Parts: sequence; structure tokens; C-alpha cells
Amino acid sequence: MLRGRTGLAVLAQISGPPAGSRVWALRRSDFEALEKALPRVAEQRVVLISGKREVAPVAALALAAAASAAGRRTILVECDLAQPRLAAHVGLAPAPGLHEYLRWEAEPADVLQPVVLGGPAAAGSDDPLACVCGGRPASKAETLLGLQSFAHMVGKLRAAYELVLLSGAPLVDEPGPCLAAARQADAVVAAMPATAAKDRSLGKAIKRLPVPALGAIAVG
Repeated sequence: MLRGRTGLAVLAQISGPPAGSRVWALRRSDFEALEKALPRVAEQRVVLISGKREVAPVAALALAAAASAAGRRTILVECDLAQPRLAAHVGLAPAPGLHEYLRWEAEPADVLQPVVLGGPAAAGSDDPLACVCGGRPASKAETLLGLQSFAHMVGKLRAAYELVLLSGAPLVDEPGPCLAAARQADAVVAAMPATAAKDRSLGKAIKRLPVPALGAIAVG
């Protein structure tokens, strides 16, 4: 297993989706790389993905798609409430989402959206990948993620799914919301551009979270 200059083991390096394609339309080589990372990730029930905002949602979606393709019942929850991007990446309705659920403006059935995988991702998947988008942008993301309703939601998902992936806010730039999400996770995976492998700030920040760091996924 490679170890970048961030000090984190590189679990997988993926090229990301082809230009103009949805995030789950990854190359077969990307899925093969992620499949090798799954055993390490799957030892945990709830895993936070955090890193650079431009790549964290891609890494989280790719890992979720690979887990679902491997037959693991998986849900992806977008916790970057300040600048939600999941809906645009996957072609889902942006709201209602987690923001609205945490404000008691939506029920669980209102925010849960299925993504039917296609192409190489569909091989072993019997169930669609479940997604919860962030909803409308929130100015107090840390406060919302610190609510008991978020902890209760993650607890319910922990019981219902084999793997819960939380796509978090960028840790270095917005540590508060990321820390709030990490408190409900069992472990964290860093997401970073492949060109940022020498950036030690992310590795140091990840290791300060109150959960173990499993490694990193490099995108690009």
C-alpha cells in the first residue's frame, strides 16, 4: 500500500469520471482500485470522507458506488451543508435533503433518493445506492450537524445499512462541520487531488479527528 507525503496510506487512486459523465460512470480500472480499498473501509460501519471540496464528493460517490456494486447495502449522506454538490454530481433533486430533515421540515422518506448504477458499477448490485443530498445551503452547518437529530439519524442508518458514508465539508478550511460529522463516525478517509499528495496539512488535520484515519483516496 502506498504512503503519500501527507502521512496517510493511499487506499486507492482513481482518475475520476470522464468529462461530462456522472460520478458513478467511472472507468473499470477505478472500480478495481476501489474494490481493493473496500475491505479496509468495510471493517467500519460509518465512515466520513473529507478533504478538498472539489474531490471529496467524487471520492465519496465512487467509494459508495463500488461498495454497492460489490453487493454491500450502502447509503451516502452529504454532510457538506454549506456548499452541497451531491445532487449536481448525480442528477438528483437538491432538496429536500439533510438540511431540511435536521430542521424538521422533511421526513426520512422525503430525503432518501435511490441511484440505479449503470455500466461496470452495476455488476453485483441488487439494490440501488441510497443517497441523501445536503438540501439547500446552510449558514450554520456546524450547529445543524451537532443536533441530536443528526446523531439519531446516523444511528438509525447504522442499523439499516451495512455501510454508511458521510461526505463531509473540507476539513482544513471548515473544521467545525467536519468535526461534528466525525463525532458520529467510526473512521475517516481523506480525499485529495492526486497533485496534492505532498500537502501535509490535510494529513495532520485528519489525524486530529476523534476517529481513526484509514487512509486516503487520490482523485485525478
